[in-house]
Amino acid sequence: MKQSHQTTLRAAVTLVGIGVHSGDEVKMILHPAEVNHGIAFLRTGLPGGLDRLIDARHLTVTATELCTVIGDRESGAVATIEHLMAALTGLGIDNVLVEIDGPEVPILDGSSAPFIDAIDQVGIAVQNATRRYLKVLKPVRVTQGRAFAELLPNERAFRLDVEIDFPTPVIGRQRKAVDLSPSVFRRDISRARTFGFMRDVEKLWGAGFALGASLENTVAIGDDGIMNPEGLRYSDEFVRHKLLDAVGDLSLAGLPLLGTYRSYCGGHRLNFSVLEALFSSRSNYAIVDAIPRRETGYAEVSSAAMTAFAPEVH
Repeated sequence: MKQSHQTTLRAAVTLVGIGVHSGDEVKMILHPAEVNHGIAFLRTGLPGGLDRLIDARHLTVTATELCTVIGDRESGAVATIEHLMAALTGLGIDNVLVEIDGPEVPILDGSSAPFIDAIDQVGIAVQNATRRYLKVLKPVRVTQGRAFAELLPNERAFRLDVEIDFPTPVIGRQRKAVDLSPSVFRRDISRARTFGFMRDVEKLWGAGFALGASLENTVAIGDDGIMNPEGLRYSDEFVRHKLLDAVGDLSLAGLPLLGTYRSYCGGHRLNFSVLEALFSSRSNYAIVDAIPRRETGYAEVSSAAMTAFAPEVH
C-alpha cells in the first residue's frame, strides 16, 4: 500500500544536542511546510547574521566522508543530515522546513529514534495534495572496488537490500532486506545506532571528525567486542544502521522512491553515487502520481504519469 497524499508536521518541534563530528551544541526546529515544499534546511547563525536555505537534494551534496553534507563551507552547510532524513522518509513525511543554527544535525543517541519521538510529540498532518513518487525505470549500478550499489525497477514499493562484510568477528557478514513503510522503519530500523572502531578514534580526531562521539551516541567496537555496557539494540544492529543511512541518503532523490536498492559494503559515497547514476539519464526514471482507488482507499501509482524531466527532483 502506497501513501496517497503528502504530509507535514502538525506543529513545530525543537531538538537540541551536539554534533558527533563537530562536538558543538546545535538547536534545530522542525517546522511544518506547505505542499510540494519538500525537505529544506534553513541554516542560521552564519557570519554577518545571514541565513541560507538549502534544499535536501542530491545536487546540494558537497561531501560524503563519514556523513552526508549539503551546502558549502563558504556560504553555509549542514552535515550529518542522514539520520534526520531517514526519520522523515521512514515516517512518510514529505514537507518540512528544518531550521538549524549550527553546521551539523545533532547526533542525539546515534539513531533516528529521537527524531521520531520528537515528531510523535506534534503528530503528522495529511495535506490536500497528491503524493508523487520517483519511479525507477531502468537498472543503474555503481561500483567501488568490491563494493557496489544499484537501483532496480520495482512497481510496488521501495525495497532496500543491504549487505555488509567487515573483517572482524564482532560484525562479520550481515544482510537485511525490507520493504520500507512507517511501521517497518519504526520497528526494524529506527533504533539502530551509528558505530565505529576504537582503533580509528585518534585518526578521526586528528582529521577533525568524531569530536562529539561517545558511548552515549555511538556503538564502539574494541578488540574484544562491544564497549557499550548496554550492548546492542538488535543482534544485527550494524547492518540495520547501514540500512538507516541508505534510507536517509536516498531521500535526497527529492521524492519517495519506487524501486529496489541493493548494496554490498556500501556507504554514503555509494548511496550518493547511485543517485547520480539514476539522474544521469531521463530515461532511467519517471515522476508518477499516487491515485487513491475509491473502492478501497488504497493508493496505487498511475501509469499515465508525467515523464521525468522535472527540475524539482534535482
